[in-house]
Amino acid sequence: MQFVLLSGGSGKRLWPLSNDVRSKQFIKIFDKADGTGRESMIQRIYDGLKRSCGRGVGITISTSRTQVSSVRSQLGDVDMCVEPCRRDTFPAIALASAYLADVKHVAEDEPVVVFPVDPYVDESYFEALGSLAAPLEPGASGAPQLVLMGIKPTYPSAKYGYIMPKVKLGEGYFTVDSFKEKPDEGTAATYIEQGALWNGGVFAFRLGWLLDVARRELGSARYEELLTRYDELPKISFDYAVVEKTKDIQMMMYSGTWKDLGSWNTLTEAMTEPSIGKAIMQGCERTHVVNELDIPVIAMGLEDTVVAASPEGVLVADKHQSSFLKPLAERIHQEIMVQEKSWGSYRVIDVGAESLTVRVTLLAGHAMSYHSHERRDEAWTIIEGEGTAEIDGVSRDAGVGDTIRLPVGSRHRLTAKTRLVAIEVQTGRDIDVDDKTVWAR
Repeated sequence: MQFVLLSGGSGKRLWPLSNDVRSKQFIKIFDKADGTGRESMIQRIYDGLKRSCGRGVGITISTSRTQVSSVRSQLGDVDMCVEPCRRDTFPAIALASAYLADVKHVAEDEPVVVFPVDPYVDESYFEALGSLAAPLEPGASGAPQLVLMGIKPTYPSAKYGYIMPKVKLGEGYFTVDSFKEKPDEGTAATYIEQGALWNGGVFAFRLGWLLDVARRELGSARYEELLTRYDELPKISFDYAVVEKTKDIQMMMYSGTWKDLGSWNTLTEAMTEPSIGKAIMQGCERTHVVNELDIPVIAMGLEDTVVAASPEGVLVADKHQSSFLKPLAERIHQEIMVQEKSWGSYRVIDVGAESLTVRVTLLAGHAMSYHSHERRDEAWTIIEGEGTAEIDGVSRDAGVGDTIRLPVGSRHRLTAKTRLVAIEVQTGRDIDVDDKTVWAR
């Protein structure tokens, strides 16, 4: 069995902690089960899947080009199918399926389960994922073309589409009568009375069937061809392009814990503490503070409020109103201020007229790329850890208190022996992210 985890989207409804590069699934906001720190949504889902399903299954992360470094930083050297640009879930699933066939050489009769990385779930969810494709296993008689997971609703919601079941086939399985688009809350309550389930975006199919769909709808099911013309593919969801056109569908009902943590209102429901980071709260009710800055936040006398602070900005919002944040966040045009990389992370701490100051963290044993700049000078000041600085082919030790100057045009990189933190000051009249040449080394 193959699992494809969809990790895309910009998460604008969770600004300022989420942006185009560091989306909501990468925010480390959940306590680890062993009490050793915090983890993100993608880490919880990936680790839970491995723990529940064990060996013998393949796991592929489908993600966008801008999020590759964040995935590697949090999950390590995992298998990824990378979208050159965002084109919605149908092109993403088609590309991932072609990747399974052409790159991983998965047999066409093997079941594939596709699901998003960002719901808040418990262990029963992973057990359900492992069972979802049972009707599709090789040798199964009367196999459907597609199996969906229907989430048992906990309240009438206008945020989800609904699946209307038809005939019960066995323990937890049904045929599907119809699909309903996102309704108003009154209509949603009527649907729930009729037995409707939330559509959680979880799909199972045999690989060969989806490749046939891709050939019919996209003109090809070859990985390299889809990759080459990916920006020309239609921007359309899997539900619209495939599910609603498929006749032979079964649905498995899931009644365990499942929450879509797509807004601050829902994300704070999963927090075990009222605050994260430097925060002092007094006289507050049903209020949460998430502070990524090194300066304190004081909240007094607030009710049903979320306060979030990061280098991207500060949000103070009524929890219900925070669900409508996305259009406001899209009006803010600025450079990415914090980003995880495969080698560590960086955070912009000051922007001047002709300078940029960045806090760079390198993980032990990792290094920057060997690179140069044509329009700016740089200087590193090491404030934590030990490593090696290489400049124009000459290496020197670098430790706490050392300042290393990097003239314009010099080829340089920093390698960490231990976890290493450096303050990088860039100076010049035209500081631009594109002013970087990477050299083979």
